Amino acid sequence: MDFYYLLDAKTEGRIVILRFYNAQTNETLEIRNSDYKPYFFLPHPLSKKDEEEIRSLYGETEIVEKRNLFTDETKKLTKVTAYVPDAVRKASKTFERVWETKIAYAQSYIYDQNLIFGAPYTMAENQPVLVTNVSQKLENQFENAFAEIKTVDPLKYGQVKHWFNLLHQPIPQVKPEPMGLKQVSSERFLQAFTLARIANIPVAEAYQSRRVSYWLKSMIYTYLRKNSILIPTSKELRKGLETHRVTGALTVTPKAGIYFNTVVCDFESLYPSCIDSYNLSYETVNCPHEKCRTNRIKECQQNWVCTKRRGFYSILVGALKDLRIHWFKPLSKNMKVSEQERNFAQAMASLLKLISVSSYGVTVRIHGLACPPLAECITGYGRWALQTMWDMADAKGLHPTYGDTDSIFLDNPQPAQVEWLIETVKEKLKLDLAIDKQYVLCVLPAAKKAYFGILPDGKPDIKGLTAIKSNSPLFIQKVFQDCVKELSNVKTLEEYELAKKRIITVVQQAVNELKNRRIKLKDLVYSVKLYFDPNERLATNVKVTPQPYQCAIQLLDLGKKVDKGDTMHFIKVKPFNYKGKTFTVKPVESVKGVKEINVKDYVRNVTTALDQTFAPMGIKTQQKPETKISDWFQN
Repeated sequence: MDFYYLLDAKTEGRIVILRFYNAQTNETLEIRNSDYKPYFFLPHPLSKKDEEEIRSLYGETEIVEKRNLFTDETKKLTKVTAYVPDAVRKASKTFERVWETKIAYAQSYIYDQNLIFGAPYTMAENQPVLVTNVSQKLENQFENAFAEIKTVDPLKYGQVKHWFNLLHQPIPQVKPEPMGLKQVSSERFLQAFTLARIANIPVAEAYQSRRVSYWLKSMIYTYLRKNSILIPTSKELRKGLETHRVTGALTVTPKAGIYFNTVVCDFESLYPSCIDSYNLSYETVNCPHEKCRTNRIKECQQNWVCTKRRGFYSILVGALKDLRIHWFKPLSKNMKVSEQERNFAQAMASLLKLISVSSYGVTVRIHGLACPPLAECITGYGRWALQTMWDMADAKGLHPTYGDTDSIFLDNPQPAQVEWLIETVKEKLKLDLAIDKQYVLCVLPAAKKAYFGILPDGKPDIKGLTAIKSNSPLFIQKVFQDCVKELSNVKTLEEYELAKKRIITVVQQAVNELKNRRIKLKDLVYSVKLYFDPNERLATNVKVTPQPYQCAIQLLDLGKKVDKGDTMHFIKVKPFNYKGKTFTVKPVESVKGVKEINVKDYVRNVTTALDQTFAPMGIKTQQKPETKISDWFQN
């Protein structure tokens, strides 16, 4: 049997042209449709003004029924047929209340005909028939994996099964030319076909596009058109509000210190899970039902969530999340299947994660998807979930030490305690929790979002610390890494105390090398990006010029081109007068030798960067027992 894969759709005037690829013959097939007409919707009944506009600019009208997303009621509308597709787009400027004017004509045809890009079809009298069958073995495995969802959430189950069957159809070996591409990589090609099937976008666009908001919008339109739901306007989705800043994730202030055997547990895809588990969708947030108004949480008191209807967005996002967590992610680690199957599963898990984790961001700011109350509920439930889990862990004696967005750090918990937490979170919060990492040694500074830990294999895991930021000089990064190496094999308090002394020695030696100028200039270079036009900064009469712009000004004077967005590479030198101002850096190429470097500045930068990490560890010198690293070298 020949399979025809739908590659793309285009238009010539009002003619829609579908292009299929025959994997058996390596040929393309075009199917043309001249019966389909571009359209949009107006209210019913029409106003006199709208009737006049239609008579002069548009074609036929008919009364149709569509479901209102927000009320779930059937609504009568006037369907207006346009003479040409461009007229549909212009209708949004002509009519005050109008719907579905911003959907591309070819894409509209795809939605209305229930076609899916990238999917295989057979041809019956030149009409495509979708192929979705899978083997009985695979069918049984799917039913076992998603039996619970089938029982408790049949709507989501139906979406999961639909995508599961599509993603397990064969993927043809298409040459780049039929897709309008010059060349393709095998991994991107695989993801392009699967993305086309999930988001329902042309294969070539799936290969080239990185706009996740475009993928999500097409997913939404596919679902709404399939279920005869009127696609709301951008203003309706925003509920009449303007986009604004939304309170973000919760970060619990770390209990600064050093900890042995820290277990880090993560919510699996927190925001997508909140959307799914707490029924967060465009129509369920601030629904019209009076009885639902009590369904609120204290982190988001201004909004409520529907308890009567399953939200379509929570169905879509939940299906993506469940496919990843309960199928592709475990399969990617299953050594009983072939390497090819594991690689495919890993690619699918990565793609599904990319789409699902973007499901929150688009509700904040993307035109046509933004909905401030929905965004507020997503982050609000995320904060509530983390705080509730923290309180449960604390009450049970698991000693949480740090929490950030979707993670909680537990100090030396017993395996049974961790298992209890995972099960309790699943039962009470309806969220999946899993062990993400385990640190033999973990250092938590007082600052948020900055810590490091030593993994069981001795490798350091470093997050957000000043010393290892990409713009820090290699010298500072190396000193920090050398200090961390001294902790790589520490497993007991006695070993830790010895390591602290070695760290002090490492830092002292590094400072001595600075003071004696035994450092290569290339290891002292800062690299900082310009976020403003340096010419504008030059014209601004400010007393203190930031160091990256000091560098830029000197390069401009040397006749070099410098623009906003360029990265400046400079070295800190002894203060000098430049055009009536005090400058403290020079471009790398302008520094004559190590005698120019500002040793005190580099010593201060090294010790400040290291203090962030090592102060919580209680590292002290013998000379000044109660001081920090930065205090050792003030003289």
